[in-house]
Amino acid sequence: MATFKVKYCHRIFDILGVRELANALLYQAFDKYEINCRKLAFDSDHVHMIIDMGLYSRPEIAKKIKGYVGRKLLGMIPWLKKTKFWGSGLWNPASDIRSVNDMDFYMCYLDKQKYADAGQTMLSAY
Repeated sequence: MATFKVKYCHRIFDILGVRELANALLYQAFDKYEINCRKLAFDSDHVHMIIDMGLYSRPEIAKKIKGYVGRKLLGMIPWLKKTKFWGSGLWNPASDIRSVNDMDFYMCYLDKQKYADAGQTMLSAY
């Protein structure tokens, strides 16, 4: 399971358009880097995901996903970068990536997040 927190604890995922775009970009990143995502859920200022890391190391997978999504999201929504992140990046540099021993527990945990994933949305839908 991986958890990525937004810098400065801004509650940007409470904004529907930002959350939907981030969701679509995350799935694009998973596709680009051939990462299998089993489940994805957002809270106001962070995202949880259950992913199969494959051959990637923990720092490598965090860098790939966070870099791809952060760069694209802030590029597509420049007012967000200007008003919330003062020209810096989207993500807090820390990440929580851990092995999952009890998959059912974590699947239920993600279901209880504020914005649980209802299914994959393609970027072309926007």
